[in-house]
Amino acid sequence: MAKLRQLLIYLALGALAITTGFMLRAQLMGGSPTVLSSEASQQGAKAILTANLPDIQGENQAISQWLGNVIVVNFWATWCTPCREEIPEFIAAQEKFRDQGLVFVGIAIDQADKVKAYSEEFGINYPVLVGSFHTWALAEAAGNRQSALPYTVVINRSGEIAETYLGRVHLNKLEKLVIPLLKENPHAQHSSGPVDSISLRSF
Repeated sequence: MAKLRQLLIYLALGALAITTGFMLRAQLMGGSPTVLSSEASQQGAKAILTANLPDIQGENQAISQWLGNVIVVNFWATWCTPCREEIPEFIAAQEKFRDQGLVFVGIAIDQADKVKAYSEEFGINYPVLVGSFHTWALAEAAGNRQSALPYTVVINRSGEIAETYLGRVHLNKLEKLVIPLLKENPHAQHSSGPVDSISLRSF
């Protein structure tokens, strides 16, 4: 019974997100930046960095473990067409900028088995975490008032939100933001340091 209820919730959520997505798709194809106040930005960064979510192996992961890198947090789902379109570019960017301290973190608001199968099929090379219906609160805290996917949050080395994007983000736009951030030093040194192949091995 619980599984049926969970399935119905995901179906309702999917229908809502798809409807919203079609309404916003035309204006969001290039990734629309979301303007946040300083206070909202701080609260959003704190909400994301204090979150703990299971990865596709079922192991809980603290997002704060990647603090000190430039973190690109991408809220997505397997049924979201713009999400599927941007993921190959994220894979390429992770490979390209890995050694400079860039780490993508995918937060899938979807069913765990579907997320795992998709991640393995397409060779996602960065951490993929699985969120529940309640994970929408994280995206909303970071400015996603429309509750639409995809939604991307870029966090600098100091743990501050540098930019947010509602809709698909193209790699050239993301690179223009990320490259200068990679050259910045954090205000405080963190133990995690640049992300490397060992820290991503299980993903």
